[in-house]
Amino acid sequence: MIGSLLKKISNIPGWKTNRKILVIESDDWGSIMMPNKKTYNVLKDARLNVGRGNESRYNQFDSLASSDDLQALYEVLSSVKDKNNASAKFTAMSLVANPDFEKIKAGNYTSYHYELFTETLARYNRFEAYKLWNEGIEKGIFYPEFHGREHLNVQYWLRELQQNDKHTRIAFDQGMWGFNRGEGKLGYQAAFDLDIASDLQEQHQIIADGLTLFKQLHGYNARFFVPPNGPINNQLEETAANYGIKYMSSPKLQKEALGGGKTKTHFRYLGKKNKHQQIYITRNVFFEPTGEANQVNNALKDIELAFDFKKPAVISSHRVNYIGVIDEHNRKKGLKELKDLLTYIVKKWPDVEFMTSTELGNIISASK
Repeated sequence: MIGSLLKKISNIPGWKTNRKILVIESDDWGSIMMPNKKTYNVLKDARLNVGRGNESRYNQFDSLASSDDLQALYEVLSSVKDKNNASAKFTAMSLVANPDFEKIKAGNYTSYHYELFTETLARYNRFEAYKLWNEGIEKGIFYPEFHGREHLNVQYWLRELQQNDKHTRIAFDQGMWGFNRGEGKLGYQAAFDLDIASDLQEQHQIIADGLTLFKQLHGYNARFFVPPNGPINNQLEETAANYGIKYMSSPKLQKEALGGGKTKTHFRYLGKKNKHQQIYITRNVFFEPTGEANQVNNALKDIELAFDFKKPAVISSHRVNYIGVIDEHNRKKGLKELKDLLTYIVKKWPDVEFMTSTELGNIISASK
């Protein structure tokens, strides 16, 4: 009852439209996460926290997408059309780099080095998947936007490696970092959280570097930015704006990272502008079909609520749901439920319009 009321209240403020606009934002594309099943078993045997609760699916199933993963996803997206005969589409929130483990170890963990995600694909014998990325862009069904340079809090991770943190070193030796570190510790996946305030200077450079690399890899400037795992210091918005970011993803109650465990809360809503004239885009639907049960029905209820309040439906749905390179059943389940969801959507709302986050941002911007 309380949760339902809060959802209704959260849909009240902000930009409104009579159009039935639907956006699917899918995070984590390009990041390694779990290299393979063997690595998962090694880490589990070493008693790293990789196998508890709903979040364990990221460690069990999430990995670099293969050609088979992308082709299967594209088949589902292409099979469902909106009122304009346009296919469903993913805004693929993408990372452009991963740690270069060999160089970091060769330097005795004293300095950080990265490799482009295309180099990571080549190391894992999945470089052919990059061709599918470009095909998805050309077809307008898989449109990368900026999720960060790496899905990694670089400075904090490097300090823990230098201090010989046992579990961090074990994961490092397996080419992985994204295990659950436990209560009270900064998550390595939260790239722009602040362990200490002085890390902020390097984070400015990481964003500038990442957005430059994004253009080199994809041939266009990123316009939309979703900070990994959420935390970010708002001073970084200026750097993102200077490198072309016009739209920022944000929780409706954003807890700005200040360092040393301190945060400052800001109220956000769809269409709100910051001092750099960037527009905030907020999510209001969650669809994680390989996680909890009843995801199709729950997502449909959230979409209906959004449309009732004259809001676009902005869906959060992570890469893990559509990856089968470790366990094919995971991909089949995720894609079946995605197909079911999209089929129900166009049947219930035949006037629905599929868009990317940037397309939605452009419409909001033009209306102001």
